[in-house]
Amino acid sequence: MNILMALSQLEITGAEVYATTIGDRLTELGHNVSYVSDTLTMPHQGQFFGLRFNKRSLFRRFWHVGRLIYLIKKHKIQLVHAHSRASSWSCQVACKLIGVPLITTVHGRQPVHKSRKLFRAMGDRTVAVCEAIAEQLIRELEFEESQLQVIRNGVDASAFTPQPTPRNSKPIISIVGRLTGPKGEVCYRLLDEVLDLDRYQVQIISGSTLPDRFKSFLDRIDFAGHVSDIPSALAKADLVIGAGRVAIEALLMERPTVAIGEAFAIGHLTLDNIQQAMTSNFGDIGPKDLQIDFQAIKRDVENALASPVNPPKLRETVLTEYELEEVTRKLEYLYQSTYVRKHKREMPIIMYHRVTKDASERGVHGTWVDLKMLEKHFKLIKKMGFETITFEDLKRDGMASRLAPGRRSIMLTFDDGFADNYHYLLPLLKKYNFKAVIYAVTGEVFNRWDVENPDNPEKRFELMTREQVKEMDASGLVEFGGHTQSHPRLSQLTEEEQIYEIETNKKILEQWIGKPLNSFAYPYGDLDRSSKLQAQKWGYPYAVATNSGPLPLHEDLYQIRRIAIFPRTNTFGLWRKIHGNYTFRKEKC
Repeated sequence: MNILMALSQLEITGAEVYATTIGDRLTELGHNVSYVSDTLTMPHQGQFFGLRFNKRSLFRRFWHVGRLIYLIKKHKIQLVHAHSRASSWSCQVACKLIGVPLITTVHGRQPVHKSRKLFRAMGDRTVAVCEAIAEQLIRELEFEESQLQVIRNGVDASAFTPQPTPRNSKPIISIVGRLTGPKGEVCYRLLDEVLDLDRYQVQIISGSTLPDRFKSFLDRIDFAGHVSDIPSALAKADLVIGAGRVAIEALLMERPTVAIGEAFAIGHLTLDNIQQAMTSNFGDIGPKDLQIDFQAIKRDVENALASPVNPPKLRETVLTEYELEEVTRKLEYLYQSTYVRKHKREMPIIMYHRVTKDASERGVHGTWVDLKMLEKHFKLIKKMGFETITFEDLKRDGMASRLAPGRRSIMLTFDDGFADNYHYLLPLLKKYNFKAVIYAVTGEVFNRWDVENPDNPEKRFELMTREQVKEMDASGLVEFGGHTQSHPRLSQLTEEEQIYEIETNKKILEQWIGKPLNSFAYPYGDLDRSSKLQAQKWGYPYAVATNSGPLPLHEDLYQIRRIAIFPRTNTFGLWRKIHGNYTFRKEKC
């Protein structure tokens, strides 16, 4: 996806580190991430566009909107992710005007006034970096809980590994954060009232220009300014004081940490208070009337220095909540959901069964398509500019790859593994260089489940042999998936029977083709909680249903929705079904 990160800042902030860290990881996953902001200090991949969001006159705001619309259109931006109040206002207007989805991450407490309630400027979905922010948005700004999601700061844990305790004869205390605003006030009072500057070696790491009132401390502290190698700086410290991601990074390095933020102080971080700390983003978010007890902070500093080694479980707790891979996965999931639901368009996965050449090959049930009509379908698919993909492609490139700009993806699936797929479908796939996924039953040689149906018996049709399966797989155009041994209704079986049907079928097919399967199809689209768990347990990354499952495909990888094709589906009918919003219109009806 083409993603634009929008920030407004005049100095380095936690929001910038958040955006660039996540952005770089998204870039590694194949997304194209750009940035727009007043300034951008952190190293980053992707383009940067300067825009002075902090100039907030009415004229400037409309200039920002116009500039954003130009950038979004020129660079084919599919989704905007804003990280500040100033940028979100302009992004909200620009995205609304041109129909581009907007996600806003809220990093701090929001001002509460009437205009803010009337014009929230929070986009289609809002992310809060901690529970305290989400609570404030719901309670004071009347946000709907369904529009909010807590996704924490993503930290690359590989850069912040545990370090041995430094053996400094004079303890080094590193204070990390801005020297302006509320954090600057906290830092000043720490130096003036709390820390014994003769007893400790104090180091201040900040991208802020040193304010005049701090200059009186210059002969007693080390003002390091902006430091690009934060891990090395933290490794030398006996104690770290900070909030937000500063505290997270310090804990990942197993550094004793005192959390004190804009709102209040958590104090020395331990297993007893870590949940409270995470809820408030380590003291950054809380009620406005809270007062910081600086004398208590003085005691916490002494206690932290007396306990130079954090318990490993403290790091594990933080890692579970803030590890970059998991945070990025959650954001990528949110991007896809927001994009698909905003545009009401999804990659079509269409479901065929048998292919027939003449009337004698047609059956009683409407699960066939005439070969001539199938070729007309293929011609339409090619004319519409679709690229046929398989689950192997999604596994390799990521689920979000189906939404790549300028790409129209479609998946052709054929259930049961009938021999006519080998005789008629394979030559057609070769002719059009299309890919398809075939879900094969392995415990039968013909469609016994239909033939022996007492209520509506079907004619007998042969299934593919092992040799035919191997030949189709070797073509490189067909991916095989599991479809059970005997094509039962899984929800009517015991768990043991489900295991046999799913596991045995998978093992046989993998033995035939000599490689793992990527997806499973529930016969009749019939499934229950147990069958979904079994598909996952036996190693399938994906499982497809029929007309059930979430409208965005990625929201349940074990109940992926498909669109059925019937004998009466002509080219116009196919066009309606694959044009993009068919499942959304059908669900609404």
